[in-house]
Amino acid sequence: MAIDLVTRREWGARQPRGAYGRLSSTRGVKVHYTGGQVSPDIVGDHARCVALVRSIQNHHMDGNGWIDVGYSLLVCPHRKVFEGRGPNHLPAANGSGLNSGHYAVLGLVGSTGFTQPTDDVLHGILDAVEYLRDKGGAGDEIKGHRDGYSTDCPGGPLYAWVKRGAPRPGGGPTDPPEPHPSFPGRVLKYPPVMVGEDVRTWQRQMRRRGWDIDVDGLYGEASRDACRAFQREKGLSATGAVNRATWQATWEEPVT
Repeated sequence: MAIDLVTRREWGARQPRGAYGRLSSTRGVKVHYTGGQVSPDIVGDHARCVALVRSIQNHHMDGNGWIDVGYSLLVCPHRKVFEGRGPNHLPAANGSGLNSGHYAVLGLVGSTGFTQPTDDVLHGILDAVEYLRDKGGAGDEIKGHRDGYSTDCPGGPLYAWVKRGAPRPGGGPTDPPEPHPSFPGRVLKYPPVMVGEDVRTWQRQMRRRGWDIDVDGLYGEASRDACRAFQREKGLSATGAVNRATWQATWEEPVT
């Protein structure tokens, strides 16, 4: 199922009060809940979901003093994904110093009332994650807000699902297997600095896996060091050069 995106215009979002910080990629996504009371009635009435999203934006702008709603995307029990700040924009909900590392996706689940995410909420969160990977360079990580920040968010049920690996309801995979780009035919190494689209492709995949690496198409010292650490992690010869075995491992080895 393609993402069922509710645009800002469709849900009646207020205009932001300033310019968003820019993001080209992140290590992944952090999952949130409202932390308050959510009426179970929203499950049978989508209009209540729209009203709740508007109230969250109002609270963030008028209560917190933020320029806009703090989340990248918001997900309701009807598997609809509301556009918040969207991809390539810095969120505000993860905590000071943590927003550039992960996008922020809210499930409309509360600490009281509607507390147990339905399958459509979980599907919607994963639809949002895939959208942010495709449109915003989000990496492979799916974490809870409480990972790295002192909070109960995203609540017990949602966090337990995150800790299980955020599986698709019904036993399906979290993501379809990613096509494996062919080895480019040259070993990427430094020195000297190597330049090319093959470098950028490898860097992008490393970034998706959670490595702190610039996707600039320049294979220099930082890329070599990231490669060497990756090779050690995967039991490969730690040469710092992306040979055929390292290239394949970048796509085929599980993320740890």
